[in-house]
Amino acid sequence: MAVLSQRKRIWGWYFFDWASQPYNTLILTFIFGPYFTSTLSANLVADGLAEEAARAQAQATWGWGLAITGICIALLAPLLGAIADNSGRKMPWIWLFSLMYFVGSGALWWTAPQDFSVLWALTFFGIGLIGMEFATIFTNSYLPELDDDPAELGRISGSGWAFGYVGGLIALVIMLLLFQATGSGKTMAGLSPLFGLDQETKADTRIVGPLSAVWFAVFMIPFFLYTRDTHKVGATRLVVGDAMRDLLKTLRGLPQHPSLMAYLGSSMFYRDGLNGLYTFGGIYAVGVLGWSVTEVGIFGIVAIISGAAFCWVSGRVDRRAGPMPVIIFCVLTLAFVSLLIVSITPESILFIPIAEGSNMPDVTFFIAGAVIGAAGGALQASSRNMMTRQANPARMTEAFGLYALSGKATSFLAPALIALTSQMTGSQRLGVSPVVGLFIIGLILLIWVKPKGDFST
Repeated sequence: MAVLSQRKRIWGWYFFDWASQPYNTLILTFIFGPYFTSTLSANLVADGLAEEAARAQAQATWGWGLAITGICIALLAPLLGAIADNSGRKMPWIWLFSLMYFVGSGALWWTAPQDFSVLWALTFFGIGLIGMEFATIFTNSYLPELDDDPAELGRISGSGWAFGYVGGLIALVIMLLLFQATGSGKTMAGLSPLFGLDQETKADTRIVGPLSAVWFAVFMIPFFLYTRDTHKVGATRLVVGDAMRDLLKTLRGLPQHPSLMAYLGSSMFYRDGLNGLYTFGGIYAVGVLGWSVTEVGIFGIVAIISGAAFCWVSGRVDRRAGPMPVIIFCVLTLAFVSLLIVSITPESILFIPIAEGSNMPDVTFFIAGAVIGAAGGALQASSRNMMTRQANPARMTEAFGLYALSGKATSFLAPALIALTSQMTGSQRLGVSPVVGLFIIGLILLIWVKPKGDFST
């Protein structure tokens, strides 16, 4: 078999971010998430529930669905990483989880408002999300193999994340220009939705599932062509018992590596806060500010462009100064923006009343979205690189399983807190407030993290 060049291996690795990003962009954040809550809310109102209570309940239902999915991911992620490290094989797992992504996203087509099933929508959304998250664990673990110089990994990670953002942006633009109808019945390009999609049955919105599935299938081809498992000396056959014992040994040994333990704890909270912003940002705009799906999509374009640009910039900063300064700056920024978002209503900003009919809430929310995209993208890219510094090089896949565990062990926390707060207050706006505290906790735990980790020589 011909030896693949470093350039091909890096670009093949980049294409996973490009292929998988639409699940975050189109399904989780800007199109399907808001569609789910607005559809459920309308059904609840039709059943006699007050409008504000219906919006809060719909947001809570979405939150509980994400919480259950997060628990499933948290329980299995580190074990799967340990299995892959023991066997030395990652690619079969990536194929399996890619199939879950494809099936889960494609099945969202069958969520028409007329026969809307919360169970169907959340089940297949969860299958696709689990597939994406687990595939990400294994693809992330290839990062240290892409360059022998650790200083270059920050640039590669940042560029990969930026490339993924561009993929998500193009997918979102395609969705808005060719499929998603506006109030006029035409798309933003002035066209009738492709394939004659019926706006009454929301087919123009539901197509987001099959579109994401096909996008993923097509653009994973370069990844599978240019990514190979490297031979692992001493690799064993797949034995779950051995993997579990090694995983428990790693967990028991975490107190001996305080920097790694502190980083896993810190990232557990700040990434959960970020996921809360991503997951509920579009839903918030629809419920609190009254935006349409198209307006949320435009908001998404702004956020993605800023995210892509700052991922590229932060990758260069990361290469010069390391990931720690980037992470601290981004967490501080996101904590402030979270507080700003909670204060935005159609009548006030930062709890200061504004003139009736002013467009300042919409403008402010657009600016906040751009900042979230910028800081969030840079934070995720540098966090991925920071993990390569904190982890034991001999157990990298397992470490990224733990990294996924730290991101998912409390991944139910942000959705659950938002769901609980939404239900307790009966307010969709106040329901998002817990994310501020998550960022603050993550920032505090960074005090005990060594920039080069416990395993550096």
